[in-house]
Amino acid sequence: MSDPTRPDLELTLPARPENVAVVRHVLGSLSEALGVRPELLHDVRLAVSEACSNVIVHAYRDAEGLLELTARALPRRELEIVVRDRGRGMGPRADSPGLGVGLPLIAALSSAVEIGTADDGATEVRMTFALDEPAHGGDTVAA
Repeated sequence: MSDPTRPDLELTLPARPENVAVVRHVLGSLSEALGVRPELLHDVRLAVSEACSNVIVHAYRDAEGLLELTARALPRRELEIVVRDRGRGMGPRADSPGLGVGLPLIAALSSAVEIGTADDGATEVRMTFALDEPAHGGDTVAA
């Protein structure tokens, strides 16, 4: 019997731009196995890409580090994806190459999003996507 507290997917990659494409590909395979609708898969990929990009841009400014991702199908027909880093987190950067729209975009694409620090000190972005409803218009919770 499967353990409902264990993720269906665990992925740890170097936090480099080229690995965002790897994450997107893996999410496509997982979503296919779960029967995720194509339009929802688009939203999932975009939101998770933004979270991964935040790790790459903000967490490891002067050092190399890891991008951690877990995904789990929840009993309520939801998909939960957590993107984690063990760097500096997502503080603002005056020299940021982005426009600062990543977190609002994640919130808009997901059913719910929580941003905070895990018990082990890692920065987390926890996104939930309803598999039976349109994803747009999530709630943001700072943990």
